[in-house]
Amino acid sequence: MRIDFCKLDMRATIPSYATRGSAGMDLVAIENWLIEPDAWAKVRTGLAVRIPEGYEGQVRPRSGLAAKYGITVLNSPGTIDSDYRGEILVLLVNHGRVPFEVSAGDRIAQLVICPVAHADVAFVPTLDDTDRGAGGFGSTGR
Repeated sequence: MRIDFCKLDMRATIPSYATRGSAGMDLVAIENWLIEPDAWAKVRTGLAVRIPEGYEGQVRPRSGLAAKYGITVLNSPGTIDSDYRGEILVLLVNHGRVPFEVSAGDRIAQLVICPVAHADVAFVPTLDDTDRGAGGFGSTGR
């Protein structure tokens, strides 16, 4: 599958997979930010993307940033629809206890390309019964 990227800013880095087995491509910041604890920032990548119809791009956190600093993607995973052509922005949030510095050139998130199924939607008067029924959060475990 081919994914086309367009540089909207000359500082942008075309995403790449860190290893042969990587599920996500690294997204790189093009600007500096200082994100205070309990704050968030829309960090620019300087890129636009063309994702094939039937797929989406999922913007996901980098595990190292989360484990070391409490930095994650606020709307994780953030969805990039196949018809979106604007700049990829990464909504980073600092759940850590100290300010976090993002520098231009830092790997800040990863982009995973996933298939999307579209459903036929129908309204029905009732639904079939199941063992779980209407049991909600935590209803299947301890």
